[in-house]
Amino acid sequence: MDSADIPILDELVLTVVVDNETDTLSSVDVGVAQVPEVASLLGRIVPSREYQGHAGICVFDQLCVACHGLSVLVTGRSGTETRTVLFDVGPYGDVWLDNADRLGIDLSAIEVLFLSHWHWDHSGGLAVAIEAISAARATAGLAALVVDLHPDRPDQRGVLLPSGTMALLPPEPTLAEIEAAGGLIVTSAAPHPIGGLFVGSGLIDRVTTYETGLVGHHSFRGDNCEPDPLILDERFLAARVRGRGVSVLSACSHAGVVNACLGAMTLFPDDPIDVVLGGYHLAGAGMEQRIGDTVRDLTELVRPRIVAPGHCTGWRAKAALSAAFAPGRYGPSFVGTRYLLTAEDPPGGY
Repeated sequence: MDSADIPILDELVLTVVVDNETDTLSSVDVGVAQVPEVASLLGRIVPSREYQGHAGICVFDQLCVACHGLSVLVTGRSGTETRTVLFDVGPYGDVWLDNADRLGIDLSAIEVLFLSHWHWDHSGGLAVAIEAISAARATAGLAALVVDLHPDRPDQRGVLLPSGTMALLPPEPTLAEIEAAGGLIVTSAAPHPIGGLFVGSGLIDRVTTYETGLVGHHSFRGDNCEPDPLILDERFLAARVRGRGVSVLSACSHAGVVNACLGAMTLFPDDPIDVVLGGYHLAGAGMEQRIGDTVRDLTELVRPRIVAPGHCTGWRAKAALSAAFAPGRYGPSFVGTRYLLTAEDPPGGY
């Protein structure tokens, strides 16, 4: 794939539909293009009363529900062309639907569902979300929802703990269930365009010495279970905005968030990294030892404009990232938040 064929966007909007945390009260630093959940609600909910000339808008019964998982709605605009892709769905279909409703998402506008990797906290809600999106698109007279998957699908996955117990994720949705819900399945293990405006990665090269996968991770295929720390089916989603650079959505960063960013830099060698959104997976005793190396390489090698850690990053890593990038370059991912990335025209821009 030649990334030069992917249009440079005039605008990119990233809406977090599912994430582990909710925080709509913390202030946002100047320079971080992030809109808290309540600010979005205040802009679209009709006032219900008035006080001394001030509109009263009821918002706190409309906040999204946080849960362990990740889903991001990705909308890009190039000129008059607008495309929308859903990046993962999270674990529970009802949570995804409820949050999508609270966020005012037009389900019919979603053209592609891109699954980052086969892990239930990203894939568990597939059938429910696909059925709802497919129905909305059918009602609007639009084409079937494309569901973009990695071809190597395990049946179930889990982590073998030091105690000797394996903490299992539920079984993965089947391809038959996805098709029955109305999804048009396409599979790819190589970099390829998504929706005409975005790029889905293939295999993420393991470049760094310390990002060695998820400690204790195993995959089941039928009755066969094998250690699978590398999780080679993981893929990232990327898009570039004129004057800002390439934003990288790395759902869990099992390949390492630095490796994911380096992969995006290889795909787009002439563009800086803009926003790095998703789970950095630096939580847990076996993973936290990588925090220092990760923060160093993000700071010195990747140099993103904004880090937006969420989901499985962990509070220790978030604290270290905040110390390195705040103020001005730290905008953590919370459910309901939006990142509004608008084209800029720097002198000598690309």
